[in-house]
Amino acid sequence: MNELKTKAQNIKLMAFDVDGVFTDGSLTFDENGKEYKTFNAKDGQGIVCVEKAGLITVIITARENGTVAHRAKNLGITEFHQGIKYKLPILDEIIRKYNLSYENVSYMGDDLPDICILEKAGLSCCPADAIDEVKTICNFVSTKNGGRGAIRELCDFILHSQGIEPLDIVKKFQKK
Repeated sequence: MNELKTKAQNIKLMAFDVDGVFTDGSLTFDENGKEYKTFNAKDGQGIVCVEKAGLITVIITARENGTVAHRAKNLGITEFHQGIKYKLPILDEIIRKYNLSYENVSYMGDDLPDICILEKAGLSCCPADAIDEVKTICNFVSTKNGGRGAIRELCDFILHSQGIEPLDIVKKFQKK
């Protein structure tokens, strides 16, 4: 656990997949093919807290969806990239842009396309219901499923590891 906290102390950028991480992985379509997503409010609060603590937040997703773009905007996600089939090059660009290294990156993914990043991230993370191939390479396996609090658990873990109380962040910004 100490090694995991040490890794978390180095995190400056938190990157996430969407389907199976921000959501439970369900794909819901109406009769016209419009796609809908359901998000967890507690996960959103975790994202807001890490952003207010100064961490960079990133979404990289293979699918293109207006609902996800709307959610990313509402949460104030620093870097939002959708329609990205191979995620590693875009994350490499983002890391260079902010003058970071992979040691400073946490990434949460749940399926095979995420492995290329999970193998490089300083803190590789997944929800409890990620596929086994992902779980075996992750440092941090949430006790929560994707879309059901996994992101919040990770956000809180990183903040606590860095000596930051999420409640203190919320109180500070409620006074403004």
